[in-house]
Amino acid sequence: MRPSYADSVLFKDMSEEELKICLKEMRTTAKSYDKDAVILHAGDPTKKMGIVLEGSVRIENNDLWGSRSILSHIGPGGFFAETYALLPDAVMLVDVVANEKCRVMFLGVSGLLENAPATSWRNILTRNLLLISSHKNLALSGRSFHTSPKSARGRLLSYLNMMAIQQHADEFDIPFNRQQLADYLNLERTNMSKELTRMKRDGLIRCRKNHFKLLPSAHQDR
Repeated sequence: MRPSYADSVLFKDMSEEELKICLKEMRTTAKSYDKDAVILHAGDPTKKMGIVLEGSVRIENNDLWGSRSILSHIGPGGFFAETYALLPDAVMLVDVVANEKCRVMFLGVSGLLENAPATSWRNILTRNLLLISSHKNLALSGRSFHTSPKSARGRLLSYLNMMAIQQHADEFDIPFNRQQLADYLNLERTNMSKELTRMKRDGLIRCRKNHFKLLPSAHQDR
């Protein structure tokens, strides 16, 4: 039976034989992690990128003074550390943390850009990595939109609007709990919770835990 990860965008357009060779050449391994376990540490180099097989991980920036910013959430089929793995002199600038119990497959892609025969699977993998990096850049650009408004309401509305667009629905679940959402939007949790209460009072949203329903309004200040 073809493994589920074989349908990942990373292996798109590879034949069964090409995939088999690719996995062998990339020295793939898999490992399970408990919730909140640090998978990759900031400051460390890595020669391997990761694919989330089960569960989810989050990308965090933690400073020396204890402040945390969540940069992204990565679910099953998603990737992390591909840029660092391709650049041998780079060290991780972020932590990769298990958001819940998860299983991750690692691929040693550090030698992919070295002089090597231009085999079919290498060409496909390189192309797919470029597509993945482009999507990651788009996601990071999106986060900058959410953190640019000065008010908590503006940041929340920006993020929730993006989720509605992506889900093609005005009712959806977000991948963060309240503390993680505050960290992602660079907000203090108590102030954010108060703003969510005001937004419910003003008829903008309904929410419970990580489930939101947006209620259209003619005009709202951000």
